[in-house]
Amino acid sequence: MVSRVIPVDPFDLIIFGGTGDLAQRKILPAMFRRFCAGQWPTDARIIAIARRNLDTETFRDMVAEQLRGLVPADDASALSRFFECLDYLRLDAHREDGWDQLAKMVQSDRIRAFYFSVGPELFGPLAERLHKNGLTNETTRIVVEKPFGHDLASARSLNATLATHFKESQIYRIDHYLGKETVQNLMAVRFGNMLFEPLWNSQYVDHIQITVAETVGIDGREEYYEHAGAMRDMVQNHLMQLLCLIAMEPPAKFDPDAVRDEKLKVIRALDLVEPHHIVRGQFLAGPQGPGYRDVVGNPRSTTESYVALRTHVSNWRWAGTPFYLRTGKRLVARSSVINVMFKDAPHSIFGEDAGRHANVLSIRLQPNEGITLKVTIKEPGPGGMRLVDVPLDMSFAEALGPENQDPPGAYERLIMDVIRGNQTLFMRGDEVEAAWAWTDPIIAGWQARGDVPKPYDSGSTGPGDAELLMKRDGRHWQGIKP
Repeated sequence: MVSRVIPVDPFDLIIFGGTGDLAQRKILPAMFRRFCAGQWPTDARIIAIARRNLDTETFRDMVAEQLRGLVPADDASALSRFFECLDYLRLDAHREDGWDQLAKMVQSDRIRAFYFSVGPELFGPLAERLHKNGLTNETTRIVVEKPFGHDLASARSLNATLATHFKESQIYRIDHYLGKETVQNLMAVRFGNMLFEPLWNSQYVDHIQITVAETVGIDGREEYYEHAGAMRDMVQNHLMQLLCLIAMEPPAKFDPDAVRDEKLKVIRALDLVEPHHIVRGQFLAGPQGPGYRDVVGNPRSTTESYVALRTHVSNWRWAGTPFYLRTGKRLVARSSVINVMFKDAPHSIFGEDAGRHANVLSIRLQPNEGITLKVTIKEPGPGGMRLVDVPLDMSFAEALGPENQDPPGAYERLIMDVIRGNQTLFMRGDEVEAAWAWTDPIIAGWQARGDVPKPYDSGSTGPGDAELLMKRDGRHWQGIKP
Protein backbone atom coordinates (compact mmCIF):
# COMPACT_ATOMS: atom_id res chain seq x y z
CA MET A 1 0.00 0.00 0.00
CA VAL A 2 1.59 3.25 -1.16
CA SER A 3 0.58 6.46 0.61
CA ARG A 4 -0.44 9.29 -1.68
CA VAL A 5 1.43 12.58 -1.65
CA ILE A 6 -0.99 15.43 -2.37
CA PRO A 7 0.91 18.55 -3.53
CA VAL A 8 0.19 21.94 -1.99
CA ASP A 9 0.06 25.33 -3.66
CA PRO A 10 3.08 27.69 -3.70
CA PHE A 11 3.66 29.41 -0.37
CA ASP A 12 5.98 31.50 1.74
CA LEU A 13 6.58 30.05 5.20
CA ILE A 14 8.10 32.65 7.53
CA ILE A 15 9.44 31.16 10.78
CA PHE A 16 9.93 33.63 13.63
CA GLY A 17 12.45 32.06 16.01
CA GLY A 18 14.20 30.28 13.15
CA THR A 19 17.39 29.60 15.15
CA GLY A 20 15.46 28.18 18.12
CA ASP A 21 15.24 24.58 19.24
CA LEU A 22 11.76 23.93 17.86
CA ALA A 23 12.57 25.29 14.41
CA GLN A 24 15.87 23.42 14.20
CA ARG A 25 14.68 20.06 15.54
CA LYS A 26 11.09 19.90 14.32
CA ILE A 27 9.91 22.50 11.82
CA LEU A 28 12.80 22.60 9.34
CA PRO A 29 13.36 18.81 9.34
CA ALA A 30 9.62 18.37 8.75
CA MET A 31 9.71 20.74 5.80
CA PHE A 32 12.79 19.02 4.38
CA ARG A 33 11.05 15.62 4.50
CA ARG A 34 8.00 17.03 2.70
CA PHE A 35 10.34 18.65 0.16
CA CYS A 36 12.02 15.30 -0.51
CA ALA A 37 8.58 13.70 -0.87
CA GLY A 38 7.74 16.21 -3.60
CA GLN A 39 4.80 17.65 -1.71
CA TRP A 40 5.64 21.31 -2.13
CA PRO A 41 6.81 23.12 -5.23
CA THR A 42 10.41 24.22 -5.67
CA ASP A 43 9.37 27.85 -6.06
CA ALA A 44 7.98 27.88 -2.50
CA ARG A 45 10.08 29.73 0.07
CA ILE A 46 11.04 29.34 3.71
CA ILE A 47 12.29 32.48 5.45
CA ALA A 48 13.78 31.94 8.88
CA ILE A 49 13.83 35.01 11.13
CA ALA A 50 15.73 35.57 14.36
CA ARG A 51 17.73 38.23 16.21
CA ARG A 52 21.09 36.47 15.74
CA ASN A 53 23.56 38.23 13.44
CA LEU A 54 23.87 35.57 10.74
CA ASP A 55 23.91 35.57 6.98
CA THR A 56 21.93 33.05 4.93
CA GLU A 57 24.91 30.81 4.19
CA THR A 58 25.88 30.55 7.86
CA PHE A 59 22.29 29.76 8.75
CA ARG A 60 22.13 27.05 6.09
CA ASP A 61 25.28 25.49 7.53
CA MET A 62 23.59 25.43 10.94
CA VAL A 63 20.53 23.71 9.50
CA ALA A 64 22.64 21.21 7.56
CA GLU A 65 23.79 19.65 10.84
CA GLN A 66 20.16 18.79 11.62
CA LEU A 67 19.25 17.53 8.15
CA ARG A 68 22.17 15.42 6.92
CA GLY A 69 20.76 12.25 8.45
CA LEU A 70 17.49 12.78 6.57
CA VAL A 71 18.96 13.03 3.05
CA PRO A 72 17.55 10.19 0.91
CA ALA A 73 20.14 7.65 -0.17
CA ASP A 74 19.07 7.99 -3.80
CA ASP A 75 19.00 11.81 -3.89
CA ALA A 76 22.33 13.31 -2.84
CA SER A 77 21.39 16.73 -4.22
CA ALA A 78 18.24 17.06 -2.10
CA LEU A 79 19.91 19.17 0.59
CA SER A 80 21.40 21.69 -1.82
CA ARG A 81 18.08 22.02 -3.69
CA PHE A 82 16.24 22.53 -0.41
CA PHE A 83 18.68 25.27 0.59
CA GLU A 84 17.84 27.15 -2.60
CA CYS A 85 14.38 27.66 -1.05
CA LEU A 86 15.71 28.66 2.38
CA ASP A 87 16.64 32.23 3.39
CA TYR A 88 17.51 33.94 6.64
CA LEU A 89 16.66 37.44 7.85
CA ARG A 90 17.83 39.15 11.02
CA LEU A 91 14.90 40.93 12.64
CA ASP A 92 13.75 41.97 16.12
CA ALA A 93 10.01 41.87 16.86
CA HIS A 94 10.29 45.02 19.00
CA ARG A 95 12.23 47.11 16.48
CA GLU A 96 11.18 48.93 13.33
CA ASP A 97 14.08 47.96 11.07
CA GLY A 98 13.96 44.85 8.90
CA TRP A 99 10.24 44.73 8.24
CA ASP A 100 10.49 46.53 4.90
CA GLN A 101 13.08 43.98 3.81
CA LEU A 102 10.76 41.14 4.81
CA ALA A 103 7.96 42.75 2.81
CA LYS A 104 10.19 42.68 -0.27
CA MET A 105 11.06 38.99 0.24
CA VAL A 106 7.52 37.61 0.40
CA GLN A 107 5.46 37.09 -2.74
CA SER A 108 2.07 38.76 -3.20
CA ASP A 109 0.52 35.97 -5.28
CA ARG A 110 0.85 33.07 -2.88
CA ILE A 111 -0.11 31.74 0.55
CA ARG A 112 1.71 33.35 3.47
CA ALA A 113 2.13 31.34 6.65
CA PHE A 114 3.78 33.01 9.64
CA TYR A 115 4.98 30.50 12.22
CA PHE A 116 5.37 32.06 15.70
CA SER A 117 8.02 29.69 17.06
CA VAL A 118 8.66 32.10 19.93
CA GLY A 119 7.40 32.76 23.45
CA PRO A 120 3.75 33.86 23.77
CA GLU A 121 4.85 37.28 25.02
CA LEU A 122 5.92 38.01 21.42
CA PHE A 123 2.66 36.93 19.77
CA GLY A 124 1.08 40.37 20.21
CA PRO A 125 4.05 42.44 19.00
CA LEU A 126 4.52 40.15 15.99
CA ALA A 127 0.85 40.29 15.03
CA GLU A 128 0.90 44.08 15.33
CA ARG A 129 4.08 44.47 13.23
CA LEU A 130 2.78 42.18 10.49
CA HIS A 131 -0.42 44.18 10.25
CA LYS A 132 1.31 47.56 10.47
CA ASN A 133 3.77 46.73 7.69
CA GLY A 134 1.16 45.44 5.27
CA LEU A 135 2.32 41.83 5.39
CA THR A 136 -1.13 40.32 5.86
CA ASN A 137 -3.85 39.53 3.33
CA GLU A 138 -6.75 37.09 2.94
CA THR A 139 -4.39 34.13 2.37
CA THR A 140 -2.31 34.85 5.48
CA ARG A 141 -2.18 32.21 8.22
CA ILE A 142 -0.41 32.40 11.57
CA VAL A 143 0.72 29.36 13.54
CA VAL A 144 1.10 29.67 17.31
CA GLU A 145 2.68 27.11 19.64
CA LYS A 146 1.59 26.32 23.18
CA PRO A 147 1.38 27.47 25.86
CA PHE A 148 -1.86 29.18 24.87
CA GLY A 149 -1.87 31.20 28.06
CA HIS A 150 -1.11 30.27 31.67
CA ASP A 151 -4.73 30.27 32.84
CA LEU A 152 -8.18 31.28 31.59
CA ALA A 153 -7.57 35.02 31.97
CA SER A 154 -4.29 34.96 30.01
CA ALA A 155 -5.78 32.68 27.34
CA ARG A 156 -8.64 35.12 26.82
CA SER A 157 -6.19 38.01 26.63
CA LEU A 158 -4.03 36.16 24.10
CA ASN A 159 -7.05 35.25 21.95
CA ALA A 160 -8.23 38.87 22.05
CA THR A 161 -4.79 40.12 20.98
CA LEU A 162 -4.64 37.77 18.00
CA ALA A 163 -8.26 38.53 17.07
CA THR A 164 -7.38 42.22 16.80
CA HIS A 165 -5.33 41.51 13.69
CA PHE A 166 -6.50 38.11 12.38
CA LYS A 167 -9.74 36.24 11.83
CA GLU A 168 -10.24 32.99 13.74
CA SER A 169 -10.04 31.18 10.39
CA GLN A 170 -6.46 32.48 10.00
CA ILE A 171 -5.20 31.34 13.43
CA TYR A 172 -3.72 27.85 13.76
CA ARG A 173 -3.07 26.81 17.38
CA ILE A 174 -0.83 23.82 16.97
CA ASP A 175 -0.83 20.77 19.24
CA HIS A 176 1.57 18.24 17.72
CA TYR A 177 -0.28 15.32 19.34
CA LEU A 178 -3.17 15.90 16.93
CA GLY A 179 -0.80 15.37 14.00
CA LYS A 180 0.16 11.84 15.03
CA GLU A 181 -1.00 9.15 12.63
CA THR A 182 -2.70 7.09 15.32
CA VAL A 183 -4.56 10.06 16.79
CA GLN A 184 -6.16 10.68 13.41
CA ASN A 185 -6.78 6.97 13.02
CA LEU A 186 -8.76 7.16 16.23
CA MET A 187 -11.47 9.01 14.33
CA ALA A 188 -11.29 6.51 11.48
CA VAL A 189 -11.61 3.56 13.87
CA ARG A 190 -14.56 5.12 15.67
CA PHE A 191 -16.53 6.58 12.81
CA GLY A 192 -15.46 4.36 9.90
CA ASN A 193 -16.21 0.96 11.46
CA MET A 194 -19.67 -0.26 12.41
CA LEU A 195 -17.91 -2.76 14.68
CA PHE A 196 -16.96 -0.19 17.34
CA GLU A 197 -19.37 2.74 17.33
CA PRO A 198 -22.42 0.83 18.66
CA LEU A 199 -20.28 -0.30 21.61
CA TRP A 200 -18.74 3.14 22.26
CA ASN A 201 -20.83 4.12 25.28
CA SER A 202 -21.39 3.52 28.97
CA GLN A 203 -23.46 0.40 28.37
CA TYR A 204 -20.45 -1.51 27.10
CA VAL A 205 -17.36 0.48 28.20
CA ASP A 206 -16.33 0.06 31.84
CA HIS A 207 -13.75 2.85 31.83
CA ILE A 208 -11.10 4.52 29.68
CA GLN A 209 -7.43 5.09 30.52
CA ILE A 210 -5.26 7.67 28.79
CA THR A 211 -1.54 7.47 29.57
CA VAL A 212 1.29 9.68 28.34
CA ALA A 213 4.49 8.50 30.02
CA GLU A 214 7.96 9.94 29.40
CA THR A 215 11.38 8.71 30.48
CA VAL A 216 12.98 12.15 30.11
CA GLY A 217 13.03 14.82 32.78
CA ILE A 218 12.75 18.57 32.29
CA ASP A 219 16.36 19.37 31.36
CA GLY A 220 16.52 22.61 29.39
CA ARG A 221 12.95 23.57 30.37
CA GLU A 222 13.46 24.19 34.07
CA GLU A 223 12.20 27.76 34.24
CA TYR A 224 9.12 27.11 32.11
CA TYR A 225 8.24 23.83 33.79
CA GLU A 226 8.54 25.15 37.34
CA HIS A 227 5.82 27.69 36.49
CA ALA A 228 3.70 25.27 34.48
CA GLY A 229 3.88 21.74 35.87
CA ALA A 230 2.40 18.62 34.33
CA MET A 231 -1.17 19.88 34.63
CA ARG A 232 -0.60 22.95 32.46
CA ASP A 233 2.08 21.40 30.27
CA MET A 234 0.32 18.13 29.38
CA VAL A 235 -3.16 17.61 30.81
CA GLN A 236 -4.75 20.91 29.79
CA ASN A 237 -3.83 20.40 26.13
CA HIS A 238 -2.42 17.04 24.98
CA LEU A 239 -4.44 14.71 27.22
CA MET A 240 -7.51 16.90 26.93
CA GLN A 241 -7.40 16.59 23.15
CA LEU A 242 -7.09 12.80 23.33
CA LEU A 243 -10.03 12.66 25.73
CA CYS A 244 -12.11 14.78 23.35
CA LEU A 245 -11.44 12.50 20.38
CA ILE A 246 -12.33 9.44 22.44
CA ALA A 247 -15.52 10.88 23.94
CA MET A 248 -16.90 13.18 21.21
CA GLU A 249 -20.12 12.53 19.32
CA PRO A 250 -19.90 11.83 15.58
CA PRO A 251 -19.76 15.17 13.76
CA ALA A 252 -22.20 15.73 10.93
CA LYS A 253 -19.26 15.78 8.52
CA PHE A 254 -15.48 15.72 8.60
CA ASP A 255 -15.24 19.48 8.60
CA PRO A 256 -12.97 21.64 10.82
CA ASP A 257 -15.72 23.44 12.71
CA ALA A 258 -17.98 20.39 12.88
CA VAL A 259 -15.21 18.35 14.52
CA ARG A 260 -14.21 21.15 16.88
CA ASP A 261 -17.82 21.83 17.86
CA GLU A 262 -18.11 18.24 19.12
CA LYS A 263 -14.78 18.45 20.97
CA LEU A 264 -15.92 21.63 22.68
CA LYS A 265 -19.10 19.88 23.90
CA VAL A 266 -16.95 17.23 25.60
CA ILE A 267 -14.83 19.78 27.46
CA ARG A 268 -17.91 21.65 28.63
CA ALA A 269 -19.45 18.36 29.84
CA LEU A 270 -16.44 17.41 32.00
CA ASP A 271 -17.11 17.19 35.72
CA LEU A 272 -14.90 19.11 38.10
CA VAL A 273 -12.29 16.81 39.64
CA GLU A 274 -12.72 16.10 43.34
CA PRO A 275 -9.53 16.43 45.47
CA HIS A 276 -9.55 12.70 46.32
CA HIS A 277 -9.71 11.85 42.60
CA ILE A 278 -6.37 13.39 41.71
CA VAL A 279 -2.75 12.52 42.51
CA ARG A 280 0.28 14.74 41.98
CA GLY A 281 3.84 13.49 42.02
CA GLN A 282 7.43 14.70 41.82
CA PHE A 283 10.32 12.49 40.68
CA LEU A 284 13.24 11.70 42.96
CA ALA A 285 16.90 11.30 42.04
CA GLY A 286 17.84 8.10 40.24
CA PRO A 287 20.16 6.64 37.58
CA GLN A 288 18.65 9.06 35.04
CA GLY A 289 19.77 12.09 37.03
CA PRO A 290 19.00 14.34 40.01
CA GLY A 291 15.53 14.76 41.49
CA TYR A 292 13.06 17.39 40.36
CA ARG A 293 13.81 19.88 43.14
CA ASP A 294 17.54 19.70 42.45
CA VAL A 295 16.96 20.18 38.71
CA VAL A 296 14.92 23.37 39.22
CA GLY A 297 17.09 24.55 42.12
CA ASN A 298 14.16 24.92 44.51
CA PRO A 299 14.22 22.61 47.55
CA ARG A 300 10.65 23.62 48.44
CA SER A 301 9.13 23.30 44.97
CA THR A 302 5.50 22.15 44.92
CA THR A 303 5.32 21.83 41.13
CA GLU A 304 4.15 18.43 39.91
CA SER A 305 6.01 16.34 37.33
CA TYR A 306 3.24 13.70 37.46
CA VAL A 307 -0.56 13.85 37.46
CA ALA A 308 -3.16 11.08 37.63
CA LEU A 309 -6.85 11.90 37.86
CA ARG A 310 -10.35 10.58 37.43
CA THR A 311 -13.08 12.57 35.69
CA HIS A 312 -16.45 12.00 34.02
CA VAL A 313 -18.14 13.27 30.88
CA SER A 314 -21.64 14.14 32.02
CA ASN A 315 -23.75 13.31 29.00
CA TRP A 316 -26.01 10.45 27.91
CA ARG A 317 -23.28 8.51 26.10
CA TRP A 318 -20.81 8.40 28.99
CA ALA A 319 -22.95 8.70 32.14
CA GLY A 320 -21.23 6.70 34.90
CA THR A 321 -18.11 5.83 32.86
CA PRO A 322 -14.91 7.14 34.48
CA PHE A 323 -12.01 8.50 32.46
CA TYR A 324 -8.59 8.05 34.07
CA LEU A 325 -5.76 10.28 32.86
CA ARG A 326 -2.09 10.10 33.86
CA THR A 327 1.12 11.66 32.64
CA GLY A 328 4.58 12.02 34.10
CA LYS A 329 8.29 12.57 33.63
CA ARG A 330 11.07 10.09 34.42
CA LEU A 331 8.78 7.07 34.28
CA VAL A 332 9.68 3.48 33.47
CA ALA A 333 9.10 3.74 29.72
CA ARG A 334 8.15 6.18 26.99
CA SER A 335 4.61 5.30 26.06
CA SER A 336 1.46 7.09 24.95
CA VAL A 337 -1.58 4.84 24.82
CA ILE A 338 -5.37 4.96 25.12
CA ASN A 339 -6.99 1.86 26.64
CA VAL A 340 -10.71 1.39 26.16
CA MET A 341 -11.68 -1.15 28.83
CA PHE A 342 -14.90 -2.96 27.91
CA LYS A 343 -17.17 -4.48 30.53
CA ASP A 344 -17.18 -8.16 31.46
CA ALA A 345 -19.69 -10.44 29.83
CA PRO A 346 -22.94 -10.20 31.83
CA HIS A 347 -22.82 -13.92 32.62
CA SER A 348 -19.96 -16.40 32.37
CA ILE A 349 -20.96 -19.90 31.28
CA PHE A 350 -17.46 -21.24 31.98
CA GLY A 351 -17.48 -21.14 35.78
CA GLU A 352 -15.14 -19.53 38.29
CA ASP A 353 -12.09 -21.48 37.12
CA ALA A 354 -12.16 -19.62 33.82
CA GLY A 355 -11.30 -16.37 35.64
CA ARG A 356 -12.31 -12.87 34.67
CA HIS A 357 -11.74 -11.77 31.10
CA ALA A 358 -12.59 -8.55 29.32
CA ASN A 359 -11.94 -7.00 25.93
CA VAL A 360 -9.46 -4.12 25.74
CA LEU A 361 -8.90 -1.86 22.76
CA SER A 362 -5.43 -0.30 23.01
CA ILE A 363 -4.54 2.59 20.72
CA ARG A 364 -0.77 3.15 20.81
CA LEU A 365 0.31 6.67 19.89
CA GLN A 366 4.04 6.20 20.48
CA PRO A 367 6.60 4.83 20.14
CA ASN A 368 5.20 1.87 18.15
CA GLU A 369 2.06 3.27 16.57
CA GLY A 370 -0.74 0.79 16.18
CA ILE A 371 -3.96 -0.69 17.52
CA THR A 372 -4.47 -3.85 19.57
CA LEU A 373 -7.77 -5.52 20.43
CA LYS A 374 -7.52 -8.06 23.25
CA VAL A 375 -10.02 -10.91 22.87
CA THR A 376 -10.70 -14.02 24.94
CA ILE A 377 -10.14 -17.48 23.43
CA LYS A 378 -9.67 -21.03 24.62
CA GLU A 379 -6.14 -21.93 25.57
CA PRO A 380 -4.91 -24.65 23.19
CA GLY A 381 -4.54 -28.18 24.52
CA PRO A 382 -6.52 -30.77 26.43
CA GLY A 383 -7.70 -30.42 30.01
CA GLY A 384 -10.96 -28.54 29.84
CA MET A 385 -12.05 -25.03 28.95
CA ARG A 386 -9.22 -22.75 29.98
CA LEU A 387 -9.55 -19.18 28.75
CA VAL A 388 -6.74 -16.77 27.85
CA ASP A 389 -6.62 -13.24 26.48
CA VAL A 390 -4.75 -12.76 23.22
CA PRO A 391 -4.14 -9.61 21.17
CA LEU A 392 -5.27 -8.96 17.64
CA ASP A 393 -2.40 -6.62 16.87
CA MET A 394 -2.07 -4.18 14.01
CA SER A 395 1.23 -2.38 13.87
CA PHE A 396 1.04 0.26 11.16
CA ALA A 397 4.57 -0.49 9.99
CA GLU A 398 3.73 -4.17 9.47
CA ALA A 399 0.13 -3.92 8.30
CA LEU A 400 0.60 -1.14 5.76
CA GLY A 401 3.81 -2.39 4.17
CA PRO A 402 7.48 -1.40 4.24
CA GLU A 403 6.87 1.82 2.33
CA ASN A 404 4.83 3.06 5.31
CA GLN A 405 7.32 2.13 8.03
CA ASP A 406 8.39 5.76 8.27
CA PRO A 407 5.12 7.73 8.09
CA PRO A 408 5.09 11.53 8.03
CA GLY A 409 5.71 13.07 11.43
CA ALA A 410 3.20 15.23 13.24
CA TYR A 411 4.78 18.54 12.22
CA GLU A 412 4.98 17.46 8.59
CA ARG A 413 1.28 16.80 8.46
CA LEU A 414 0.22 19.83 10.47
CA ILE A 415 2.31 22.36 8.55
CA MET A 416 0.99 21.01 5.25
CA ASP A 417 -2.53 21.41 6.65
CA VAL A 418 -1.72 25.04 7.44
CA ILE A 419 -0.74 25.59 3.81
CA ARG A 420 -3.95 23.87 2.65
CA GLY A 421 -6.05 25.97 5.03
CA ASN A 422 -7.41 22.93 6.86
CA GLN A 423 -8.00 23.66 10.58
CA THR A 424 -9.46 20.28 11.57
CA LEU A 425 -6.40 19.28 13.63
CA PHE A 426 -5.93 22.69 15.26
CA MET A 427 -7.59 24.10 18.37
CA ARG A 428 -10.14 26.87 18.18
CA GLY A 429 -10.06 29.80 20.59
CA ASP A 430 -13.21 28.84 22.50
CA GLU A 431 -11.88 25.29 22.85
CA VAL A 432 -8.69 26.55 24.50
CA GLU A 433 -10.64 28.77 26.87
CA ALA A 434 -13.01 25.93 27.83
CA ALA A 435 -10.03 23.70 28.67
CA TRP A 436 -8.59 26.39 30.95
CA ALA A 437 -12.00 26.92 32.58
CA TRP A 438 -11.91 23.22 33.60
CA THR A 439 -8.23 23.26 34.62
CA ASP A 440 -8.08 26.47 36.67
CA PRO A 441 -10.26 25.30 39.61
CA ILE A 442 -8.11 22.17 40.01
CA ILE A 443 -4.91 24.20 40.26
CA ALA A 444 -6.57 26.79 42.50
CA GLY A 445 -7.65 23.98 44.82
CA TRP A 446 -4.08 22.71 45.17
CA GLN A 447 -2.84 26.16 46.00
CA ALA A 448 -5.63 26.83 48.52
CA ARG A 449 -4.99 23.53 50.32
CA GLY A 450 -1.21 23.83 50.16
CA ASP A 451 -0.94 20.40 48.51
CA VAL A 452 2.56 18.96 48.11
CA PRO A 453 3.27 16.42 45.33
CA LYS A 454 3.99 12.83 46.37
CA PRO A 455 7.59 11.75 45.69
CA TYR A 456 8.15 8.84 43.32
CA ASP A 457 11.22 6.95 42.16
CA SER A 458 12.70 7.76 38.77
CA GLY A 459 12.15 4.81 36.45
CA SER A 460 8.93 3.77 38.20
CA THR A 461 5.28 3.99 37.15
CA GLY A 462 4.69 7.00 39.42
CA PRO A 463 3.61 7.51 43.03
CA GLY A 464 1.86 4.68 44.85
CA ASP A 465 -1.18 6.87 45.48
CA ALA A 466 -1.98 6.66 41.77
CA GLU A 467 -2.47 2.90 42.15
CA LEU A 468 -4.75 3.53 45.14
CA LEU A 469 -6.80 5.92 43.00
CA MET A 470 -7.72 2.96 40.80
CA LYS A 471 -7.92 0.31 43.52
CA ARG A 472 -10.58 2.27 45.39
CA ASP A 473 -12.74 1.79 42.29
CA GLY A 474 -11.88 -1.90 41.97
CA ARG A 475 -9.71 -1.27 38.89
CA HIS A 476 -6.02 -1.13 38.02
CA TRP A 477 -3.81 0.74 35.59
CA GLN A 478 -2.64 -1.04 32.48
CA GLY A 479 1.14 -1.45 32.44
CA ILE A 480 3.41 1.21 30.98
CA LYS A 481 5.25 -0.58 28.16
CA PRO A 482 7.67 0.77 25.56
